[in-house]
Amino acid sequence: MNRLRRIVEKDDTRAGRFFDLTIKALILFSLITFSVSTIPGLSEQTIRFLYYSKILTVGIFTLEYLLRIIVAEKKLSYIFSFYGMIDLLAIMPFFLAAGTDLRALRILRFLRLFTLLKATRYTRSVERFRKVYHLVKADIVVFLTATVMLMYLGAVGIYYFENPVQPETFKSVFHSMWWSVATVTTVGYGDIYPVTAGGRVFTFLILLLSICIVAIPAGLIASAFQRVNQDED
Repeated sequence: MNRLRRIVEKDDTRAGRFFDLTIKALILFSLITFSVSTIPGLSEQTIRFLYYSKILTVGIFTLEYLLRIIVAEKKLSYIFSFYGMIDLLAIMPFFLAAGTDLRALRILRFLRLFTLLKATRYTRSVERFRKVYHLVKADIVVFLTATVMLMYLGAVGIYYFENPVQPETFKSVFHSMWWSVATVTTVGYGDIYPVTAGGRVFTFLILLLSICIVAIPAGLIASAFQRVNQDED
């Protein structure tokens, strides 16, 4: 069991490195085949190849998941860990016939490279992000709350302005929420837009508030990074 655990969880042996590289290669292969499968108009032969490739990769990922449970000293800790949940979500839809392919989630497995490579610079970067998060988390929560409130009020306001003249586009506050999200995030897709004078003035005011909401957290995070860098020097 110890030898199997070392192969599955470590890469300090030839067998361990082979296992690790094989899984990573399969992750890349599954990401490529999944992406290709979304292309419309594929030939029957290509669709058949992609289907059998999916069965193969999901089968191997399932065996890997079971192996990791078997060799884990604390099995529940692995099952409910970040990587354990990713491994499970990547294979579950296939067995449930849910119609959703989540193999792309396996790309998150490459985060383990930072640990496996023991790259000090990456470790320091992650630690720096953690410190910044603790410095600004309270402020970020406040601004996220303000953003959600602004999105809701934006949806309500544009509904009252535009519903009388665009009843099909702004059917309800919920339908107006898409416009509000695109406006508050300053994306501005332009697929839904106001045509009344009141609606346009209201949109202008929402955009001004949105710029402030986007800019202030960015300033807070930049300031926190500067403080962390100064503390490390």
